[in-house]
Amino acid sequence: MEKDIKILAIESSCDETSAAVVINGRKVLSNVISSQIAIHTKFGGVVPEVASRKHIEAIATVVNEALIEAKLTFNDIDAIGVTYGPGLVGALLVGVQYAKGLSYALGKPLIRVNHIEGHISANFIQHKDLKPPFLCLVVSGGHTFIVYVKDYGEFEVMGQTRDDAAGEAYDKVARAIGLGYPGGPKIDKLAKEGNENAIKFPRANFHEESLDFSFSGVKSAVLNYLNKMEMKNEEINKADVAASFQKAVVDFLVSNAIKACKIKKVDKIAVAGGVASNSFLRKTLQEEGSINNIAVLFPEPILCTDNAAMIGSAAYFEYLKGTEAPLDFNAIPNLKLGER
Repeated sequence: MEKDIKILAIESSCDETSAAVVINGRKVLSNVISSQIAIHTKFGGVVPEVASRKHIEAIATVVNEALIEAKLTFNDIDAIGVTYGPGLVGALLVGVQYAKGLSYALGKPLIRVNHIEGHISANFIQHKDLKPPFLCLVVSGGHTFIVYVKDYGEFEVMGQTRDDAAGEAYDKVARAIGLGYPGGPKIDKLAKEGNENAIKFPRANFHEESLDFSFSGVKSAVLNYLNKMEMKNEEINKADVAASFQKAVVDFLVSNAIKACKIKKVDKIAVAGGVASNSFLRKTLQEEGSINNIAVLFPEPILCTDNAAMIGSAAYFEYLKGTEAPLDFNAIPNLKLGER
């Protein structure tokens, strides 16, 4: 019987300090998350310096809690995985430096993990039998990708945003209609009360066979609509604005994702990232998947957020390849998927 591999993982790329213990890339023994949302809400978004300081305050406690919850000690761990990009450089450095210290002190291998790869790997935790190849739609506050997962740790980016990420557009529109931060869940909730066909917001058209996205146009269209209504002194139905904006974004995401599946002739698409929790995205993609005989897979909401369990899963597959990071590696805030 092969030995179980236990990974202690650390995630600190933005405003969640998280540590987890994951066995064999699929089984989560613990997944502790210390969120800073309440702190950053009063600023209307994440303040990088504040995020870094809060990571410093929380990281030791979070790691210890993860071990206690898993009923393990540092000696039981086989390797340490850590996010090293993309993300906020100061926030990333807190996790990277802490992981380096643990690796050196404990004599355990250190594995660096791409944050986007972590989001994709969340589906290996949720869906125990999921194996490549499959398509993955990664949708979060900072990233929007269509990725062909060829094998564990092997990716082909088929489409990506050329400007704002989908989640970023959600936050900006939410701020414009007075919902505050974080915008995604609030727009999703308000949209349920609105008419998604009330306002026709545009979708980018690249006039080419591209699977790329652009969300700055629809965001600007919403802002222009709000300004015109205010100038005319007409009442704004915020629920209709939220629902119509969300429809424009989700239709774009879903149509490109389905198109990518057909190009690669795959019948599975997994969704990852914070926006994967969006109820309208889930509903629309499942409906289109059913029509096109494509299975649609989502992680549970806690695995859609930034969390260390997904980093532990990704780290495990790198561990199997014998990949070990040198102690002089650095955080890379603009790290691309597939780079090392």
